[in-house]
Amino acid sequence: MSVDTTTSGPAGYSASDAVRRILTSTGDTWAVVGLSSNTARAAYGVAEVLQRFGKRIVPVHPKAETVHGEQGYASLADIPFPVDVVDVFVNSEQAGAIADEAVAIGAKAVWFQLDVIDEAAFDRTRAAGLEMVMDRCPAIEIPRLG
Repeated sequence: MSVDTTTSGPAGYSASDAVRRILTSTGDTWAVVGLSSNTARAAYGVAEVLQRFGKRIVPVHPKAETVHGEQGYASLADIPFPVDVVDVFVNSEQAGAIADEAVAIGAKAVWFQLDVIDEAAFDRTRAAGLEMVMDRCPAIEIPRLG
C-alpha cells in the first residue's frame, strides 16, 4: 500500500515514495537555499553529501558565495539554468515564499529541511504539480537508498 502524497500532514509531506522519487528520478541539479561558506551551518554539510552522491549543488544566499566549488546566486530567480530540486534551509516563516519561487522558476521538486514546515506552501506547491517533502533531510535519506 502506498502513502497518499496528495494530502498534507506527516504521512503526506514526508512520504517515503516522494522522498525516493526526488532523490532518484527528479534530476541532479539542487539549488540549496541558505547555503553559504559557513562550515558550521547544516546546509554546508548537507550540500557536501549531495555532491558526494552525484548531485550538482547551487548555493542560494544573499551573499552569492561560491561554496563547494559552485557559483552562488543571491536568489532562485538569478540562476541562469534549470533547477530540478530546491532544498530549503530557511525558517518555516520564510519557506513558503521560497516554495512559491521554486514554482515560478519551473523547478520539479521542493524539499523543506528538518523542522521546516509550512502546510499551506506544501498544498500550493503540490497543486502546481511539483513533488514536495517537508521535515526531512536528503543527507539522511540518500544513503538509505542503497
